[in-house]
Amino acid sequence: FKGGDAGEFSLSHSFNAWWKPEIYAARYESDPGSRGRFLGYEFENTFQLTQAGEYWADLGFLASYEHQIVADLPDAVEFGPLFEKTAGRYTHRLNLIWEKEVGAGAGGKYALRYAYSGTYTLSAALRPGLEAYARPDDHAYQAGPIVAGEWHLPGTTASLEYRLGVVLGMNPAAPRQTWLAQIEYEFF
Repeated sequence: FKGGDAGEFSLSHSFNAWWKPEIYAARYESDPGSRGRFLGYEFENTFQLTQAGEYWADLGFLASYEHQIVADLPDAVEFGPLFEKTAGRYTHRLNLIWEKEVGAGAGGKYALRYAYSGTYTLSAALRPGLEAYARPDDHAYQAGPIVAGEWHLPGTTASLEYRLGVVLGMNPAAPRQTWLAQIEYEFF
C-alpha cells in the first residue's frame, strides 16, 4: 500500500490467560486523490503458548481470517508464530506471519511478512524504540523510531496504551514513509 491512508477499529476480549480473540469491525483505506473505502472485517486469534518468562522467549501464535467486502479483493487467512523476549529494560518482539488468499480470485501462493519491535523502558508511560517491517515477496522493507507506553487511569481498573512512530522505506519498493498511531483502551 503506497501513499494514502489506512485505519482499523477493533474490539477484543481475553477469555483466559492463553486466548485473546479480536474482531476488526472496520478496515479502511484510501489512495491519494480518491475516496476511501471499507475493505472488510477480520477475526483474529492470539494464543499464548508459553508462560511469561518460562523459556528463553515467550511464544505465541496468531491465526486470523479476513473477509473482504471489496469485489476485487479475495478473502485471506493469516497465521504464524509470535516471539517476545524481555531482558532488563529491553523488550524485543518478532512476528513471522504467512498470508494465503482464499475464495474466488485467490492466488495460489503464501506471502510472508515479518515485523520486529525493540523498546527500552524508561518508565511505564515511556518506552522509546525501533520497529522494522518486511514483505519479502513485495521487496518492501521499512524501519524507524517509535515511542510506546501505558497510563493507568486513576480511580479505575482501566489503562490507556499508545504507540506512535514513523517507519521509512529502505528500498524503492517500500512506501517512502508510514506514520504509525495506535491507541488502546483496556479495562478489567
